[in-house]
This record gives sequence, structure tokens and C-alpha cells, in this order.
Amino acid sequence: MSTEPRLAEVTEAERAQEAAAPGADQAVKETLEDYTLRFAPRSYRRWTPMVVATTALGGIAYMADFSIGAGIGLAHGTGNALLAIAVAAVVIFVTGFPLAYYGARYNIDLDLITRGSGFGYFGSVLTSVIFASFTFIFFALEGSIMAQGLKLGLGLPLWLGYLVSTLMVIPLVIYGMTALSKLQVWTTPIWLLLMVGPLVYLVATDPGTVDRFLAYAGTDGDGGVNTASVLLGAGVCLSLIAQIGEQIDYLRFMPPKTEANKRSWWAAVVMAGPGWVVLGALKQAIGVFLAVYIIAEVGPTAAPEPIQQFKHAFDAMMPSWIVLPLAVALVVISQIKINVTNAYSGSLAWTNSFTRVTRRYPGRMVFVLVNLGFALALMEADMFSFLNSILGFYSNCAIAWVVTVATDIGINKYVLKLSPHAPEFRRGMLYAVNPVGVVAFVAASGLSIALYFHALGDTLQPYSPVAAAVIAFVLTPLMAVVTKGRYYLRRTDDGIAEPTLDEDGNPSAVTYECHVCRQRFERPDVAACPTHDAVVCSLCLSTDKVGDHVLPATA
Repeated sequence: MSTEPRLAEVTEAERAQEAAAPGADQAVKETLEDYTLRFAPRSYRRWTPMVVATTALGGIAYMADFSIGAGIGLAHGTGNALLAIAVAAVVIFVTGFPLAYYGARYNIDLDLITRGSGFGYFGSVLTSVIFASFTFIFFALEGSIMAQGLKLGLGLPLWLGYLVSTLMVIPLVIYGMTALSKLQVWTTPIWLLLMVGPLVYLVATDPGTVDRFLAYAGTDGDGGVNTASVLLGAGVCLSLIAQIGEQIDYLRFMPPKTEANKRSWWAAVVMAGPGWVVLGALKQAIGVFLAVYIIAEVGPTAAPEPIQQFKHAFDAMMPSWIVLPLAVALVVISQIKINVTNAYSGSLAWTNSFTRVTRRYPGRMVFVLVNLGFALALMEADMFSFLNSILGFYSNCAIAWVVTVATDIGINKYVLKLSPHAPEFRRGMLYAVNPVGVVAFVAASGLSIALYFHALGDTLQPYSPVAAAVIAFVLTPLMAVVTKGRYYLRRTDDGIAEPTLDEDGNPSAVTYECHVCRQRFERPDVAACPTHDAVVCSLCLSTDKVGDHVLPATA
């Protein structure tokens, strides 16, 4: 395509540019700290693979896994709980791998991946809201756990603990990746020591705890393993499938993959991408173990609370005066580590959706506060007391989304070759809605939610997570075949001769100046302007209210 302007259009384009420039300038200035809403350029990605991986894994230091595991174990028994945890972990790992690879290889977040993997430019707004909901649900869960710790350790009433746990993350989340990487790297060793130490001590000094743990039958079971209990437990664990989105928010800052670093690059991607679930599953199993351990001392009501679990674990190995401070310290460190990630990732998801729908960038901090407001409301409503019900319902939507995108990458791109191999996310290059992903997601989530609420009978209710995964997996390639892949790309030529990828398959580092915001951006983040002999960046395209800089569709 030629970018030579037609004279009759230039004046109108310049008027549109002048009108859009103030908003575009604000958006650009506020997103250059960590490249919110856009491709992360090579010039910014100066971290080594291991630093990125450590930062990403630091975000999964949450205590919710202990509560989730304890809740499943108490209800269904140890055998069913461990099988449920294992089933969920396998599904999360398999579906998370292609997503993590794409995020790290092409340096884009999960929303940008979703746009070009079956959903379309506006279709992925739906999944952005699903992901944003994940972040404030789990922020509320972690905040509730911290409030329980503050109540036990400092005597703070729960309502005040909820408020403290919400407000304390705001200063940390303002500064994006730079501040988060430092926080996660320095706090991870302390967190690991406090988490693993008590478990090792209990097992070493009292081997009988292992026997009691393995023999525990649960309140709803007889100690035997049954499919319904395993699937119900797995459904709760699978609510965490959307965690891969938060991992990718860090993995998008991976350096280019080269011959020199390919081993460390792959190790970091696997470890911090789908590999997060290995540690997550271990924490859930520990949660079952600690819950069984303290049932005799505290009772089943307090057993799912991590502060009680670790208080009694520390009590077995340390002087009483240090037990409570250490338990509170563990809970507070864990809550800060995960909730800065929840607040950060949630703000990206809300801002991304709002900017695309309204074509106006309100500033990421606005949606940090919005996300925290939703989380605080859930905490004050005592969501912790009906945790498993919330997570079981939410998991149906999360599974449908992640499986749809993973299937589009794994099957539609690499096997059927109906989906473009390289990801595309820029406005003008994509159709507004792609029926491949949208139909698969809506059908999978809708039918699985119906199952979850017993619409098709009590017998099928435990199978709702299975239904979400299977329907999404089958319908995604089926829709691609039916539509012949015609709704992925609105056009294949972005008007720039320079290839998007370099000779190693990494995003090109060649830079261009956006003629709207006057900033320089790397090749994957720009497209030609149809009314100027110039280029425009992806965010200025998103905030273009007139659509004058957007390339037309090709026949």
C-alpha cells in the first residue's frame, strides 16, 4: 500500500490530528513507564530471563492457595483433594504454555494475544472484563486473609483490616514494572523460608502428621475417591487458570530469544509461565496438610484460614513470643506480593477495555482505584465465607476463555494454519469481532454455567469445568473451519515495507516516529497512516475518535 496522501484528505486529517493530540499525548506519557496497553519494545526490555522469571513468580506468593486446598480437603477428603489439585494443575499447565510462549516471544500481554487469537479488536473486550474480574476477586481474597492476620496479630477489626490491605498497595503499584521487579526479587527468599520451614519441621519431628493427612476423609466423604468430588474440587482450583494473564504481564518483558540465551529463555518462560502452577499446586496440597493438622486444636471453622494454619505450625517449632509476629509477617508479605500484581494487572485490563470502547485514555491510576473499589466491596461483603462458590462459578468463564485462546494458538495457528501465525493487535488490521473465539467462548461459558447452576440436573453439575474446557476446545477449530479463517485479519498489509520480525523471529527493533504523538516506537507497534506519508502508533490508533488514521479494509 502507498502511504502517499490524497490532497483532499490532508486538511481533514490534520484537523482530526489536532483534535486528538491532547488525549494522545496524555496517553503516551502515562504509558511509557511500562508500556501499558501496547507492545513492550526491545529498548525497554533490559532484564535477564531469570530476573523476569523471578519477578513473575514473586506474584504467585498469595495465600489463597492454602485456603483453596484446605476448603477442598475439608469437604472431600485428602485423596479427592490431591487428585483434584493434580487434574487442575495439568489443565492449567497445558493451556498456559502456548499463551506464555506467545507473550514472551512477541512481547505482548494476554489481551493483545486474545485480540488476534480468535476474538477480534473489540471482541476481546469481553475477556478483558473477565480477567479484570479475576484480579479484584483474588485481591479481595488476599485482602481478607491479610485482615484476618491483622485482627489476630494487632487486634484490628476486620473492616479496618480490609481498608488497610487495600490502601497499602497503591504507592507500590503506581510505578509499574520497575518497582514491581525490585519488590518481588527482594521479598521472595524471605517468603519461601517462612512458608517451607514449618512444613519441613512438622514432617521431620512428627511423621504421624503425614499419616493423619493421608487418611483424612473429609466432612462430605468416606475417605474413598469419587469422580464427582474430584471434579468439584478441580473446578475450584481451575478458577486460577486466569493467573497466566498476570504471569504474561511480566513475561512480555522477556529479552529477545537468541542462540546465546535460548536455554535460559526457555527455562524462564516455562518456569514463570505455565510452571507457576507447580508451586500453586504444592501450596494447595500444603493447605490441606495444615488444615488437617490444626483441626484437632482449632476446629474446622478456622482451618481454612492461612493465619491460623501458620500460627499453629510456627507454634510447634518456636517460642510463643515470636509465633504470632512471624505468622503475621508471612501473611502481610504474601498479600503485598500478590496484590500489587492484582492491582497492576487489573488496572491494565480495565484501562485497555475502556480505551478501546470509548477511544479515550483516562489514565491507569483511575482504574487502579476502580479495581480496588470492587475488591474492597467484596471484602466488606465477607466473600471469604463463600469462597468456593465464587471460585467455582468464576472458573467456568476463565476456563472457556483460556482454552479458546490456547486452542486457537495450538490448533488453528500451527495445525490448521487458518489463524495468522504472528499475533496481530492493531486497530485497523483486525475485524471488530471474530466469531471463531467469541462463539466458542460464549457457548462454552454459557453452557458450563448452566451446568454449574444445576440447569441440566444434579448429576451433571460437577462436570461444568469439563464442559467449559471441552466445548471451547472443540468449537474453536470448528468455527475456524466453518469461517475459513476469514475474520482474523481485516487486512494483511500495514503499509510499512520493513518486516515486523527480524531474522531470528523476534519483533524488529527498527523505530519510527508516530506523527500524532511525536514519540518513537518500534516496528510492531506502528502502522501506516492512510492520510499522511507517515506512521501512527497503536495507542494513538486506539484513541483516534474520528478513525482518520485507521487503515481501510482490503477487499
